[in-house]
Amino acid sequence: MSYIDGFVIAVPTANRDKFVEHARIGDPFFIELGALRVLECWGDDVPDGTQTDFRKAVQAREDETVVFSWIEWPDKATRDAAFAKMMDGSDPRFDPEKNPMPFDGKRMIFGGFRPLLELPAPDAGAAKR
Repeated sequence: MSYIDGFVIAVPTANRDKFVEHARIGDPFFIELGALRVLECWGDDVPDGTQTDFRKAVQAREDETVVFSWIEWPDKATRDAAFAKMMDGSDPRFDPEKNPMPFDGKRMIFGGFRPLLELPAPDAGAAKR
């Protein structure tokens, strides 16, 4: 079964285009190193919770939009090798001076997850054709 990296960040709403450009520069790196897909999802229906919610988790301000992203890998070993390559500083796509983050990275929450259950729609294969 695959391995998933998940991310939640607060992006200044005015930086939407900068965020898209940042992702267009950096995300292909993950595909090149074996990711099956990368999704960047701009908050559209992110309700306030009573105790906790996505906005509280990243301390999103009124002028920020919550972004939920994930990377699907074929396995954890592929993910670990890609992250080691990302962290070694050799790829300019991850140089903050060349591709600055248009959000506060200190408020990003992230983690790696092993899927427990996968339930594809019966016609999922047909939709891809």
